[in-house]
Parts: sequence; structure tokens; C-alpha cells
Amino acid sequence: MNMTVASEAQVSRRSSVLPMTIIGILFFIFGFVTWLNGSLIPFLKVICELNEFQALFVTFAFYIAYTVMALPMSSILRRTGYRNGMAIGLGIMVVGSLAFIPAAYSANFLLFLGALFILGTGLTILQTASNPYVVHIGPKESAAMRISIMGIINKLAGVVVPLLFTALVLSGLENFDEAHLSALSDADRAVQITELSSRLVMPYIYMAVALLALIALVKFSGLPELEFEEAESAEGEKGSITQFPQVILGAIALFAYVGIEVIAGDTIGLYGQSLGVANFASLTSYTMVFMVIGYAIGVLCIPRFISQERALLASAIAGGLCVLGAVFGSTESTTLASALWGWMGVPLVPNSVVFVAMMGLAHALVWPAVWPLALDGLGKFTAQGSALLIMGISGGAILPLLFGKVAHFSGETQLGYWVGLPCYLFILFYAVKGHKMRSWK
Repeated sequence: MNMTVASEAQVSRRSSVLPMTIIGILFFIFGFVTWLNGSLIPFLKVICELNEFQALFVTFAFYIAYTVMALPMSSILRRTGYRNGMAIGLGIMVVGSLAFIPAAYSANFLLFLGALFILGTGLTILQTASNPYVVHIGPKESAAMRISIMGIINKLAGVVVPLLFTALVLSGLENFDEAHLSALSDADRAVQITELSSRLVMPYIYMAVALLALIALVKFSGLPELEFEEAESAEGEKGSITQFPQVILGAIALFAYVGIEVIAGDTIGLYGQSLGVANFASLTSYTMVFMVIGYAIGVLCIPRFISQERALLASAIAGGLCVLGAVFGSTESTTLASALWGWMGVPLVPNSVVFVAMMGLAHALVWPAVWPLALDGLGKFTAQGSALLIMGISGGAILPLLFGKVAHFSGETQLGYWVGLPCYLFILFYAVKGHKMRSWK
């Protein structure tokens, strides 16, 4: 009997290796495309001559696609199945990548925003399909650990992409700033901007080719289909997804989380640029490294040493402390960076910037903890619940714009980080009470 159980467990582990490998590749693509925005924002701010608020429409165009397209994409998944839906999502992303070519040649900000929206639409269907895969591919208790593994892969892409962007797009450039361009004549400035913008063409062609290869991988891999429609909810009398508070509040928690995650990852370059930090275009990598560390903690500790609920609680508290450090930390002293990584030869940044990067460590476990808690007990409503949680990603569209408004009108980018405090407070509420609610009464 024990041998049979052990044998079944081994077969189960083997059967999940291929799906997890394929989903891991997709999560790397999620990270690559998503965290490229952190380098694009300061780059487009220069070549399109934008202020901070306008530059953050990059995140708005990208993340608002999750809100606009989540429910239509879940409808597509119901018709096509999860595997075919993933291939469709990748195809949409190919179109978005190719749309960067006319945008780059014209240096037209609206075309850039359109291309980003198309990329976000493709990612919407991929995220809606892939996250339930990770949750349901193994035991519920270890779902946060599996999502943490996916998070490490996702954030490793976030570490790589700013460095790759700097090497492919910014290499050999000197005096890449608004002051240098504004000193040129109109004709010379137009030529310089066209030359700079056209450097984006080849990287996005490479991306389109890689996405085409992934379509073939997903279509012909034998990835198993998920079946939820016949599963009954533990609370079978419920007839609408809105009757599950844990998923509605979970979507709001993810709205808050993704908003502050994007702020920490995508505005750190702008913030560093405002402080005169030389390597501002690669600062997103700092945030991503801390997020990788956070996800590694999740893999090692959940559920062995810490529950999903306690991980979420710790993330909320640590995040709030990092916000205070970002707002009140020194913009000149680099003592914190010296202590943490100065011995490795990594470029130093002011203490306040370090706290922005450390938000990545603080909130790394929010996403992997919220998903299993929010989807618990949904049964046949899982696809709809997943779509609602994906809609929460729109926090990445709205909250960075709010950050940009605060920074622009206050005249200090540093003060924009106050936007993160209410985000972490709501996550704290969800960790303490929200995830336990099974009715609105």
C-alpha cells in the first residue's frame, strides 16, 4: 500500500514537470516584456520630450489592457481551452512587438502606447490561463511555493532586461539626457531623436521571433488541459462570482500590490535620473534582484516554516516600512548601499533609492500568497475568479499615474512614494481578515 502511494506521488511529480517547465518559460516572457517598461520610461521621456506624469502613461497603456481585456480573454479561454488560449495570447504579443517598428521609426509616443496596449492584451490571456495552472498543478498547501518559483523566473527576467536594454539600446551613447538634446538646433535634435528611437527596432524584432517559437512550443508540447467546468464549489448554492468576498477583496489586494510593484520597479529609474544617478536606466535590476530574493524565501519557507497567510502579513508590514524609508531616506548618502552590496563592486545609489529597491523584497510574496487564498473554494467559478484577479493588475496602470501626479505637482519625485502606504495597508487587511471572508454579512 505504501509503495503504491509512493509510486503515485512520483508519477504525479513527473507529470507536472513538463507543464511547470513550459509555464516557467512563459513566466520568463511575462517578466521580460513587463519589466522592459522600467527602461522604456526614462528612454521615452527623453526622446518624446515628456514630463514625469506623461512618461508614466507607458505603464498606464500596458496595464490598463488587463482591465479592459481580462473578461473578454476569459471568454476566449472558455471557447478555446487554456492551451490554445496561450497560443493566441502569444500571437497577439507578436503583433504588439512588431507594432514597435513604426513607433520607433516615427518616435511617436501614441504609437508606442498602442504597441504597449497590444502587448498587455496578449499578456492578459497568458496570465489568465497560466496562474490557475500553477495553483492547480499540485497540492493547494504548496501553491504559494510553486508561484514563488514562477516569480523567481519572472523577476530574473526583470534583472536581465534592463542590463540587456542598456547594452543593446544605450551602448555608446554619451550625454543621453534632456539637457543635451535641448541645446541642439531643431534640425539636429530631430536627427538625434530619430537615431535614438530607431535603436528599439531590432530588439523588438528579436522578441517577435522568440514569441513565434513559443507558439510552436505551446501548441505541440502536449500541455494538459485544465478542467473546471464540472467541478462544484464547496458553497454550491452560490450563483455568481461576486458572492465570493475572498476573490473580490483579493483582486483589490492585487490592484494595490501590482500598483506598488510597478512603482518600485518602473519609477526607480526616473527617481535615479532626477537625483543624477549615472546608471539610472539599469536601476530596475536592483528592485528585481530584491524580488528574486523574496521569492526564494517563499520557495524555501512556504509552507514548511511559514503559512501563506503569515507571509502576506509580513510582506505588508515590511512594505510599509520601506515606503517610510523611501520618503525620509537620504538622497545623498550611500551608506546603506555600501553595506549591502558595495563589497561586490555594484554601483552605489543613495539610501532613499535603496529603500525603493527593497520594496521588491518586501512585497515579493504578495502575489504568490494572494492567488491560492483568493481561488480557494471557487470550483467552477475558477476561470471567472482568475479573470477578476488578473483585472487587479490594472493597479499597475492607475497607481503609477497617481505617483506621477504627486511627483510632478510637488516637484519632488521622492514624495510620490507616499502612494505606496495605503496599498500596503489594504494588503495588511487582506492578510488579517479579507482572505477569510466567505460572505459579505
